[in-house]
Amino acid sequence: MTSPDTKLGFQATWSMAVGGMVGGGIFSTLGVVIGISGRLAWFSFVAAGSIALLAGYSYTRLAKRYGEGGGAFTFLREIHHEGFAGSLAWVLIFGYVLTNSVYAFTFGEYLNHVLPLGPAGARVAAVAILLVFLGVNLLGTGEAGGVEIFLVWFKLAVLLGLAAFGLSRWDPPLLSRGVPDAGIGTAMIGAASVFMAYEGFQLLTYDYDDIRNPDRTLPRAILSAIVVVIAVYAAVALGTAMLIGADTVVEYQEVALSIAGQEVLGSVGVAIVTVAAAFSTGSAINATLFATARLSEEVASAGELPAGLEHRNRRRVPDRALVSLALLAALFAAVGSLSSLVESASLAFLFTFAVVSAIAFTQRAGSRLLTAAGALGAGAATFAVVVRLARGAPLALGLFTLIVLVAVFGRPVLLRRLAGRDAANRD
Repeated sequence: MTSPDTKLGFQATWSMAVGGMVGGGIFSTLGVVIGISGRLAWFSFVAAGSIALLAGYSYTRLAKRYGEGGGAFTFLREIHHEGFAGSLAWVLIFGYVLTNSVYAFTFGEYLNHVLPLGPAGARVAAVAILLVFLGVNLLGTGEAGGVEIFLVWFKLAVLLGLAAFGLSRWDPPLLSRGVPDAGIGTAMIGAASVFMAYEGFQLLTYDYDDIRNPDRTLPRAILSAIVVVIAVYAAVALGTAMLIGADTVVEYQEVALSIAGQEVLGSVGVAIVTVAAAFSTGSAINATLFATARLSEEVASAGELPAGLEHRNRRRVPDRALVSLALLAALFAAVGSLSSLVESASLAFLFTFAVVSAIAFTQRAGSRLLTAAGALGAGAATFAVVVRLARGAPLALGLFTLIVLVAVFGRPVLLRRLAGRDAANRD
């Protein structure tokens, strides 16, 4: 049990919520959303953020209702849907793996932009950064500390500086230069496709016991953090496009913010943005890897993942879960494309958020109007991503579908066989 003196207060909790979202979100998704939504990219971020805000409300109300964190897995078990909880946990963990692969992919591309490594070198760098943070976490030094507060404000300063400089030029034609003329419907699809830019706040629900006065701190920190991040993303989408043009953002989607930094301060601007991107993606990998390993250990202890993932090393770190998660993320970072990784991860989180909002609605946790809106919004966005992937990235949708099928049908069979083998070994 964390002592009261070392628990997270509002500032630390808020910083971790903002850092979890901004950590890699805008650096990874800006080019993707402008490529889909064009001049309405800012609206896509606002729409996605609105769904996240409604989902965040449901998360905090359920955490207060049950007096514990753990997110969707815990909430489903509280209402005695253990099988669904296990299946959804597998899908959610897969979403976190994809998210880490996106962050690593983005890190490799930014590094390649300043140190010409070539396409293969960028992929090697992506794998390497995952292995670095695997080592950090195995040593038991992966938890966020006071440095996270500094990093969050540094990232926000860089992003808001770029946005302010671009907005000061105010050149609306650049918002649509060289990109399709998108309407509201297309912008909503863009919102759904890059929803992973907002998923980071839910990592805090796994730290419920480490937060001082969580019933008061958690909702204030999470909801205000989401509002701030919505404003930052919308401003950056507008400002960056007005700095370098929407077509340039799409052309250099993996490193678009570095191109914008060069427009502002030349090589110094490139260096500042690249450092911010490296810190952002690195801290996001670290936080996501640590939190997902903790979730995997919890799911394994409940019998919904192989028992071996409960194993801890001498430093009390869930080492087997960490290694499995990092290696899977490294595989996807090495072979996947940015847009398909982003959209597949968004699909996992949208579905999870729809489920959590539906639980809050049925359990009357908070306003039924808000929880219903969250469930319907996330559900509709889930459908939109499925349609988009079916049309543009059928292999990515096929892989995701396979994961869902394994989680629903293969998981019980696998767990029974492993349990039977363990029982035979004991005999």
